[in-house]
Amino acid sequence: MIRTQIRNKILSAFTAVAITVSCLLAAGGFAVSAEVGQPELPVPALSDVHCASYCVYDKTTDMYVISYNMNEKIYPASQTKIMTCMLALDYLDTTAKLTTSETAMATVTADSSVMGIVVGEKVKVSELLYGLMLPSGNDAANVLAEGVIDVIFEKYPETGTETGPDGVNAQYFIDALGDTRENILANRKIEAFALLMNLRAEAIGCDGTHFTNACGLHDENHYTTARDLTQMIAAASENDDFKTLISSPSHVFQATNMHRADAWAYVKSTDYLLFDPWLACKTANGTDSHLAAVVGGKTGTTSAAGKGVTIYTVNENGHELMISICGIPAEYYFYTTMYLASVTAHGHLACWENDPVTRIPGTTGDYRTVNAPASEQPEFDPLHFPGDELADYSAETEDASGETDPAAETDPNSGGGQSQTDTPSPTPDTQEGSPLVLFIKNNKEVSILIGSIMTAIMILNIVLIIRINKMKHPKVRKTTMRKGNHIGL
Repeated sequence: MIRTQIRNKILSAFTAVAITVSCLLAAGGFAVSAEVGQPELPVPALSDVHCASYCVYDKTTDMYVISYNMNEKIYPASQTKIMTCMLALDYLDTTAKLTTSETAMATVTADSSVMGIVVGEKVKVSELLYGLMLPSGNDAANVLAEGVIDVIFEKYPETGTETGPDGVNAQYFIDALGDTRENILANRKIEAFALLMNLRAEAIGCDGTHFTNACGLHDENHYTTARDLTQMIAAASENDDFKTLISSPSHVFQATNMHRADAWAYVKSTDYLLFDPWLACKTANGTDSHLAAVVGGKTGTTSAAGKGVTIYTVNENGHELMISICGIPAEYYFYTTMYLASVTAHGHLACWENDPVTRIPGTTGDYRTVNAPASEQPEFDPLHFPGDELADYSAETEDASGETDPAAETDPNSGGGQSQTDTPSPTPDTQEGSPLVLFIKNNKEVSILIGSIMTAIMILNIVLIIRINKMKHPKVRKTTMRKGNHIGL
């Protein structure tokens, strides 16, 4: 009975030790044996991209690099919000607060994408802009639209001579709608905002566009073209705040009078190429596209419009390319990002071939991602916008004789460049070896702790074995003692 109890204790001790050691090794970071990682994914050929139209516009040279049906009429859906955002940034103070009205919420349908605000909620303009561009909130679009019209009637009244950024004052809306100031402000602000949208569209050269609302809900008279969408995002990207909005992968909303705690909602960009720009680093045949970065953009989807995306990108030669793909049918929604990557890659390659000069150091990983294959991890970080000074960067330095100075090469970790032909020698911590050796080298304190535990266990086992042997042979010991006593007598 005693031996059974001792045996069970020993087994329990070994089990506890095994579990402890396993946990410590897992915590120490042993590499998994399974092969994991992001595979290389070739984009479809342009001929395999199923869409109504696409367009790649080079803003730097004012040229259309590649296109397909770029002037054909399409429904923009929430890509409309590029125009809404541009106007809101031009007319509104981003630190001001707007109150959500009943008229703003009246046209937000049950199937609308929303930010999540309610009637009577007071929200900062900056928060509404994030709610507009990331979760594509129709509620945010309407509140911003009404806010712009309120500002125009307040700052540029019909009785004054001052006009806003689009060259009109409140009288323009009174005349165009044939209504009174009071009724427009009470009931027709979104209609008035649509007039402003069309005015701006005409001013920036969008001759195939007509808007009827601020959010992109389907209407037969609410339409545009792939070409016009690239013009809109090109104009909007003149504003640094716009670039900040579209390049933001996520946002956490601040507290309001209705949502009492910060982080009442967490939203993410629906432009998935922003998260994985490496997808567009090569064309369908594997040629380097020379895409430096995807800054960001706006998606749009309705059953009538299909799915579309318009984005702002930068080429290695410094050219700013605006790319729009429209009318992807429902059965191909799953391939939207790959289709966009294909158009982006081929458009950037065509741009590079027109001007093959490196002006922007970097790769598609300039906006650092965690999901790219090893071959597409970033060389330089962060992205420098065209026109920015490239601090601490020198691709190569030439002396008077024209020869390259090897000393000019900089450490890639310091933000500079690195020779494409030189591979840094491995350090002791990065050399290959058995997992146990690497673990001991990189985790000395944990290794000492494990070694101490194992030593203590061995000593405990020896003590237990000795005690067991003594308990197994008690009669031998007693007999020996009796014999000894008899001899002594």
